[in-house]
Amino acid sequence: MVIFGIDPGYAIVGCGIVRYERNDFSLMGYGAVTTDKDMPFNERLKKIYDDITELLNKFKPDAVSIERLYFNTNQKTAIDVAQARGVIVLAVQQAGIPIYEYTPLQVKQSIVGYGRAEKFQVQEMTRTFLHLDKIPKPDDAADALALAICHGHSSGSLILGVK
Repeated sequence: MVIFGIDPGYAIVGCGIVRYERNDFSLMGYGAVTTDKDMPFNERLKKIYDDITELLNKFKPDAVSIERLYFNTNQKTAIDVAQARGVIVLAVQQAGIPIYEYTPLQVKQSIVGYGRAEKFQVQEMTRTFLHLDKIPKPDDAADALALAICHGHSSGSLILGVK
C-alpha cells in the first residue's frame, strides 16, 4: 500500500510518501509544498492545490493520511490553515483517493506508543521506522511521514473503523 501523508499549512505543507508492506515501511519520498508570504493568499491556495494534485498524480497513492486540525489560540491562523486544508482535501477527493484523518494525539500514540510524546520523540521514531540515517527535514515533512506511518499502523485496525 502506498500512503501519502500530509501535514497541512499555507506557508509549508509537509508531504511524505511511504510504501507499507508486511508490517514494514519504506520511504518513497518527502518534502514540502511552500508558498511565499508575499503572494496573495488566493494564489497561495492555488499553488498548494496544483502542487498537491501533481504529487498525487505522480505517486498514485492508495490512501492519504492528513492531520485533523485543532487550534487553541490564533483564529486568523486557524482560518487560513483550514482554507489550505480545504484545497488539499479537494485535490485528494478529485483524484478519487480515500482520505483518513488523524489527530496529533493519535499520531503520537501510533508512532511512539504515548499520546503525549514530544515532537523529537515522534521524529526519531519516524526515522527508525523508515530506516533513515537522519530525521527528515523540514519538520513538516517529518510530520507528514509520521501521519503516513500512523495510517499504516491503523489501516487494518477494526478498533479505529479504518479498513
